[in-house]
Amino acid sequence: MKCPNQADDIYGSKAVGSKKKTFVLWREVVMAYAAPAIMAGIGGLVTADRGLQIGALTTIGGASALMALMIGLLLSSRVVHMQWVTGTPHLVMVGVFALAGSMFGLCAAWVTSGLLEIMIPGNHLAWVDRIWIDFPLSGFIASTIVTWRWRLAVTTNFSSKRRRKK
Repeated sequence: MKCPNQADDIYGSKAVGSKKKTFVLWREVVMAYAAPAIMAGIGGLVTADRGLQIGALTTIGGASALMALMIGLLLSSRVVHMQWVTGTPHLVMVGVFALAGSMFGLCAAWVTSGLLEIMIPGNHLAWVDRIWIDFPLSGFIASTIVTWRWRLAVTTNFSSKRRRKK
């Protein structure tokens, strides 16, 4: 029987007062939306750029949240048990996922702009030009932050499990 103050390693929850870091996906997704949306919104207010203000709440924040969700789901799934994810140096793994996130953002921008040209021919939407920067940049930033925080949580959990086994 477990003591109520012990952390439950199976579900990644954390007991009150525990120093162990955990990875909680919904918090990461909320922060992935809020942080770039707030910063871009402030930038839009300072420069009086209405397009940046709207993009902060739509393409920038939305692409970041979507990328954080996808990377978080991938990392929380069976990929954890793959040796290259936990055995690779921290910066290398974060770099690989950041590059993959920016490439995915670039592909998403290409697909989105192509679909919009097919669906709405001749009507040029101003925000479509923004997605070529917003999607890859949001993918890069969200992938970097989520992967970095996930790796810290995994490293902390693995080291605490090793100490308990000894």
